[in-house]
Amino acid sequence: MRTRIIGTITAAVTIGLLAACGPNDTGATSPDTPSAGQDTSRAADGKAGNAKAGVPNFVGMGLQSAQDGAQAAGFYTLTSHDSLGRDRMQILDRDWKVCSQNVKAGSKQATDTKLDFGAVKLDETCPAKDQAPPSAANGIMPDFRGKSVKAARGALDSGTSITVTDAGADDRMVLIESNWQVCTQSPAGGAKLSGQPVTFTAVKFGESCP
Repeated sequence: MRTRIIGTITAAVTIGLLAACGPNDTGATSPDTPSAGQDTSRAADGKAGNAKAGVPNFVGMGLQSAQDGAQAAGFYTLTSHDSLGRDRMQILDRDWKVCSQNVKAGSKQATDTKLDFGAVKLDETCPAKDQAPPSAANGIMPDFRGKSVKAARGALDSGTSITVTDAGADDRMVLIESNWQVCTQSPAGGAKLSGQPVTFTAVKFGESCP
């Protein structure tokens, strides 16, 4: 009697398991279902790379607020530069305001597009047009007068020997070169650069050259 009962229970359990599996459940993975460990990142990245968003108008905003707004809109590749061409670093973004942006406001762009903000300090007036830093293209000495000493140094070859002195009578040390403007230079603008030393005299921005 015990053997017959056990056999009956075993047969019932087996039939139940087969019914639960169904005729198509053979252990094979459905084509639309990724198996454990399957790499789905390529498809996800492809969709993310095609994402587009409208570019807001950032002109007139504080630089920090503009950066926050850009990220909220989906843009995370951000940079900024000095609109006055003095090559100053925007260290404390809340002290700067946006004068220009490299991508037109209202246009739809891929969200990996780099947004570049031209900025000046809060107490400064935006220029009518961003002032590009000087460049010693083709080995010709630019006219650096009125440009920042830092921008002038950056335009020259890194191996150039440069001497900077105060154009005024106080013989001050020229420490933060982006705060000083060139008054005189040697060689003069237009001269051929061939590795010769360069000298500048300078005063602070807001001061007049003697």
